Amino acid sequence: MLLEEVRNTIRQVPNFPKEGIQFLDITTGVKNPEAFKEMIDYLYEQFKDKKIDYVAGIESRGFVFGAPLALRLGAGFVMIRKPNKLPAETISETYELEYGTDTIHMHKDAIEEGSNVVVIDDLLATGGTACAACNLIKKAGGKVEAAAFIIELTPLKGAQKIKEKSGVETISMLKYDLD
Repeated sequence: MLLEEVRNTIRQVPNFPKEGIQFLDITTGVKNPEAFKEMIDYLYEQFKDKKIDYVAGIESRGFVFGAPLALRLGAGFVMIRKPNKLPAETISETYELEYGTDTIHMHKDAIEEGSNVVVIDDLLATGGTACAACNLIKKAGGKVEAAAFIIELTPLKGAQKIKEKSGVETISMLKYDLD
């Protein structure tokens, strides 16, 4: 399956969650077994020759891609979650939103110091959550090899923000200009 065929499985929903937003719905891509396999294969190809200890998926769609990628890489899978979702002791990272702040958590013992970690989510928009996830991994003593996404909304400059604020490179399978 070619990248354009994968792109064609992504549903665009106008005016969701609010007027003027063109929402890219990954659920139509993952329900297509060939497209879903291509997404995981793409991510695997990016990291197969690197020593990855953990794949960290950002709640919740990062779990969809992170878990199968971790299995293929022979790595552990780490969940980065919203507050009050993890049962043991956590560490957290707070980050800025357009109007306020939000916080993500990870178990304090999720990774060992010096571990090589890939951060995964379905979509890169402004980069705030992914940047916070990278910083959370670093706070735990890990080394973030990259932050990877299936979709990147290039006009929002999330990749630049992650590079500037966390020093982490990004990889995106499909880039959208949304013009």
